[in-house]
Amino acid sequence: MHGTIFTLLKRYVQTQYDHSTWIQLLENSGLSAADFDHKHVYPDEHMYQLVGQAAEMTGLSANELHEKFGEYLVPDLMYMYQKLLQPEWTTLDMLEHTEGTMHRQVRQEHTENSPPVLNVTRVGPDELFIDYVSARRMGALAVGIVRGVAKYYDEADRIEVEPTTSENGEHVRIRVRRRPA
Repeated sequence: MHGTIFTLLKRYVQTQYDHSTWIQLLENSGLSAADFDHKHVYPDEHMYQLVGQAAEMTGLSANELHEKFGEYLVPDLMYMYQKLLQPEWTTLDMLEHTEGTMHRQVRQEHTENSPPVLNVTRVGPDELFIDYVSARRMGALAVGIVRGVAKYYDEADRIEVEPTTSENGEHVRIRVRRRPA
């Protein structure tokens, strides 16, 4: 997993809790702050350790934490990839184009990185399905990112996000629908 995600996880923990919580989380996970920088890729196990320990520390499930973190990531991700975004896009448009724009760029720039594959099927002007495919089994993170994208486009009150399969499988199907105004 790319170091940028760990850097953002650190900031998430520090803003939602505090710096000492981040330090405690690292210690409980058997990791150190020196283990991460935004220029490198790290083993997925580090993320599993951190989220597992965070779940124990907060009492939230790993899926809940992944979803909350996914929502938190969106403004930074949109900033990082703003040159790839089209001004006329809505939430559904953005989701429909994520694989062919942002994920393609990540794979080209960082060949050692492997974002999940998102197979998006637009079934109508106000509905699509996202088939998340990844051995990482972090579909809950994808669900959180979808919710964050809806917030980013000021459509959170109109967008329904519904995982139709277990969020921790290698293949997760997510239904996204815009309700009428």
